[in-house]
Amino acid sequence: MTRAVLLALVLLGVARAAPADDPAPCPARGGVVRVSTARHRLWTCANGRAEAEYPVALGTGGVGKRRQGDAKVPLGEYTLGPPRGSSQFHLFIPVGYPTALQRRNGFTGSAVGVHGPARGYEHLGGAANTAVDWTLGCIAVGSDAEIERIAAWMRRERVSRIAID
Repeated sequence: MTRAVLLALVLLGVARAAPADDPAPCPARGGVVRVSTARHRLWTCANGRAEAEYPVALGTGGVGKRRQGDAKVPLGEYTLGPPRGSSQFHLFIPVGYPTALQRRNGFTGSAVGVHGPARGYEHLGGAANTAVDWTLGCIAVGSDAEIERIAAWMRRERVSRIAID
C-alpha cells in the first residue's frame, strides 16, 4: 500500500464499526493480551481489568489462519515470546502459532506476532497505521510508543499469553 492511499483512507475517515454485543474484553483472572479481531482492538488485561487499549491492523487475508502464506491472523489462545527488536517493525512479540495440537491437525505457519508499524511508515502515526488491514497475518499497533508500552507491560506483569478472537 502506498503512503498516498493510506493517507487518503485516513483523511476520508475510514472507520471500523464495533459490534455492540462484543463481550467484556478481559477475563476475570490472570494477565493476558486480548485481541478482538471484530473490533480491531488489543487490550492489556490484568485480573479482569483492561489496563490499556490499542487500535490494531490485522492480516490482509482476514482471520482463521490455517496455513503459511494465507495472510490470516490465527484465532485462539497462544503463548507470547519475549519482545525483541525488529528491523522491520521496531519491536516484535512472537505469538506461539501454531500450537502443538494445531500442528498435528495440519496447520502451518511461522513468524506470527504483535508488532509496531512498518519501518518507513512509523511517522504517519497510530490512526494511519491501523486504518486498514495490511499485515501478512500479524497484529500491528499504530506506533513505536504503543508497542514499547505493551512490551514493558508484559515484562512488568510477567504476561506471556494472548487470546485472539
